Amino acid sequence: MSRKQMKNLGKTALKKHYWMYFLICLIAALLGVMYTSSLTAAKLMTNNSLFASSDNSTAVSDDTKIHTSMDIKASDVINNVFDEYSNDDKKSTSKSDKIGTLEFGKSRGIFAYFADLVSAGSPIVTFLAAGISLIVSKNIWSAFAILMASLLMIFVWIFFINTYKVVMNRFFLEGRIYQKLPANRFLYIFHLNMLPKAAMTMLVTSIFQALWDLTIVGGIIKSYSYYMVPYIVAENPSISPLKAITLSRRMMKGHKWECFVLDLSFILWNILDFLTIGLFGMFYLNMYKSATFAEYYVKIRNTAIEEKIENTYMLNDTYLYKYASESDLNETYSDVIELMNSPIEKPKEYKGVMGFFANIFGIIPKYDEEEKLYSEYMNRQAEIKAYKNAVNKKAYPKRLHPIPEKKKRKRIDHLNYLRRYSITSIILLFFSCSFIGWLWEVSLHLVKDGAFVNRGVMHGPWLPIYGAGGVCILILLNKLRHKPIVEFIAAVVLCGAVEYATSAYLEVSFNQKWWDYSGYFLNLNGRICAEGLLIFGLGGMAIVYLLAPVLDNFFRKLSLKVVIPLCVALIMLFAGDMVFSHYYPNAGKGITDYEAVSDTETSQTGIKDLIDNLFSKE
Repeated sequence: MSRKQMKNLGKTALKKHYWMYFLICLIAALLGVMYTSSLTAAKLMTNNSLFASSDNSTAVSDDTKIHTSMDIKASDVINNVFDEYSNDDKKSTSKSDKIGTLEFGKSRGIFAYFADLVSAGSPIVTFLAAGISLIVSKNIWSAFAILMASLLMIFVWIFFINTYKVVMNRFFLEGRIYQKLPANRFLYIFHLNMLPKAAMTMLVTSIFQALWDLTIVGGIIKSYSYYMVPYIVAENPSISPLKAITLSRRMMKGHKWECFVLDLSFILWNILDFLTIGLFGMFYLNMYKSATFAEYYVKIRNTAIEEKIENTYMLNDTYLYKYASESDLNETYSDVIELMNSPIEKPKEYKGVMGFFANIFGIIPKYDEEEKLYSEYMNRQAEIKAYKNAVNKKAYPKRLHPIPEKKKRKRIDHLNYLRRYSITSIILLFFSCSFIGWLWEVSLHLVKDGAFVNRGVMHGPWLPIYGAGGVCILILLNKLRHKPIVEFIAAVVLCGAVEYATSAYLEVSFNQKWWDYSGYFLNLNGRICAEGLLIFGLGGMAIVYLLAPVLDNFFRKLSLKVVIPLCVALIMLFAGDMVFSHYYPNAGKGITDYEAVSDTETSQTGIKDLIDNLFSKE
């Protein structure tokens, strides 16, 4: 195929799956995996230094720190080492353009820092920050807490962020010939029980690439040598790391320049993306390039098979590139075809007020035998719908994947998100999300600053804004779950409303700010901003389609004799904390005045002070 042919095929696939491709590429940009320039292009509007401190750029007098956890930034680490800025610099970074109350911030956030979210830099910065924090920790307990927080963040990067490119490429490969791309394909690697293997392959590749990057020229060359690794893993996640890397090198031998030229052929589009401040890339170019390079992988793959390159037999996902025959489909999906042709009796529905809450919000009094039948019915309906698309050749036939089915995979297959939640499950999900949000933010600050910061207004280990947001998405957007794109958009709007209302309430009640987005791109009164809402929206999707079903499956196994006292105890503790926090809110150094945490006597030794002590002449 010529470049023109590959691009035309890419455009065809893009037309079929525009909104799904858009969501996939947006997630990649937010995670820092690819296309980060679409989010950081707003930096072009600022005259501030690239590494201007986000902590010094707030527009409020008390230097409040935002409560959402983005990434550990290179600028934050550099600022911890060299935190001497002039008053003029501080004043200049606090300025924002305004249209009414809407601010087009220039100095903070993902949109403002190009160097902070490059995919190769994020883990290195995390390791650096964790190492520095461990060095300056004063006692064994703080060192242990920092170590645990660091391991948590590294775990997330290795098993979720760094493997996302595999999932992303799988979507683009399936989208070439199939009309349907179900949302559950985000769990493709989980379905095959291959997450550890795929994560290890991507980790080894990242390490090799990072080492070659030290030579600069070698890094550029090797980036094209390893270019096919994520595609190879997307096709066969069971392949070992060294075999995947070696196979990619051999496939790209003699084709690196060709790949570079294909990349370069988008130069005019890249210029247009530059001129539109990243919007063109976000809404068209990123998806177009990904779809085109999926076609390029197919071309290189076919060439390698024709040339009988060693280990190409492992590229064996036949039905990723052609439709299965009618006989194969009928034989493999015979039980599904039988179900499709047989009537299914719908379980008894709730009526009256209970029926209203069950049908509109997906809330039921308790999980009993009747609800078990309803869940099984919904599971069966979802499976029939998915398999019907496979039988009709509209979606990839999962049962014909080269990696055989395993019993463990049933636990993933039964994560039906079109379910109803009992009152006790809703309560426990609220506290679970609140605790997870608190744990993540505490871990972030332990790694970055080497100090424990109890985030939030309340004193307990929970951030209720996470729990409230998660529960609101589950119940208020119940009717939208079968439409992932609409669910995402609605989640962004809903989270924005919850966060804005919470911020306004806290400011009116306590005359203080617990977070401030002033200086962030597209922020509204410093209470909400574009990037925060996008991340909350993606988090909401994770809750609806993965986390909530997993936790609910566990909660359903617990006896009501255990669940009810647990819910009552948690509510009483939470209510007590709420009353206490109303009169004595969790405020002060590191919470409502985060920047001053390095100056407090209870904080860890500052990085700059450590360097001064190490190199002092006295």
